[in-house]
Amino acid sequence: MTTTETLIIGAGLTGLTIAYELHKAGKPFLLLEARDRTGGRILTSRTDDGAPVEIGATWLGKKHEDLIGLLSELGIGTFEQVTGGRAIYEASSLSPAQVVQLPHNDEPSYRIAGGSEILIRELWSKIPSASVRLDEPVLALKGMTDYVEVTTSQGVYQAGKVVSTLPPYLFTSKVTVSPALPDQLLSTARQTHTWMGESIKVGLRYAKPFWREDGGPGGTIFSNVGPVSEMYDHTNIEENKYALKGFLNGMYHSVSREERRDMVLTQLRKYYGEVVDDYLAYEEGVWRQEPYTFADYDGHVLPHQNNGHPVFREEYLDGRLLLAGAETAVLYPGYMDGAVRSARRVAGLVL
Repeated sequence: MTTTETLIIGAGLTGLTIAYELHKAGKPFLLLEARDRTGGRILTSRTDDGAPVEIGATWLGKKHEDLIGLLSELGIGTFEQVTGGRAIYEASSLSPAQVVQLPHNDEPSYRIAGGSEILIRELWSKIPSASVRLDEPVLALKGMTDYVEVTTSQGVYQAGKVVSTLPPYLFTSKVTVSPALPDQLLSTARQTHTWMGESIKVGLRYAKPFWREDGGPGGTIFSNVGPVSEMYDHTNIEENKYALKGFLNGMYHSVSREERRDMVLTQLRKYYGEVVDDYLAYEEGVWRQEPYTFADYDGHVLPHQNNGHPVFREEYLDGRLLLAGAETAVLYPGYMDGAVRSARRVAGLVL
């Protein structure tokens, strides 16, 4: 049976940041990830000849100081999201789309140079590879007198402390814990929004940025008609590889990939014409279909509902179980910055 001081569940941004902080302090740990990759809700689709397309977490702002600090520490740059100063706006199905001027934005959004996944890669490169195990979902935790017994799909571990970085509802619904967790935690978790859980992100790579040419309407789209509600220019930082990336209405999670693609193209043809059919690749991420991100709620849950709730900052199993992750952060819960903030808070407790 493997024994470790700290066992971390989930190798997304939170889990990798905790591991990074513990390793810097010379503390041993074991990081278990259910997927066959690291990153969690950060996922960048790449091809040799196309722009990186973010399937998951994408943007940050100047107010996200903890994330910016981590990026700076790792030597990772950022660049401002291009809007072009104008947008296609579709108010209703009863009126045609129009091009509108965008007001000056005092708080622009930024993207991570090279793709959000660069942050994941850099964190992973800074910790011992032997301390990270993929394809190993955690199934159960059992609080013992001096440790927590952790049962996974591959075996059993003993840990002085366990940190779960899973979305709270996913953790409480998928991992069996004994003795049972308090009712307040369980009931709150059942009503806690999993950020991005219902999102469908779509992207199209192109050889040329037709939306920028000849004073074109730009790549920013806001539509109340849909099925794409928002879309943005997703050109890389070098401005030599081009893409559009946006959000598809989450209700279309049950149709096929081909049907979703055709819906996106049909909508874009209204604005740009047949040129949209000359795409290099269509990419999508249907996060509701990710079993290691999303679990169906018992009832209706609002965006950000119970994110940052104090119950997630309590310690459980006699102080041996800690909860972390973007949804647990006090500030900017659900965002990458919230993930980093929660990671640093919990790493400090462990240390």
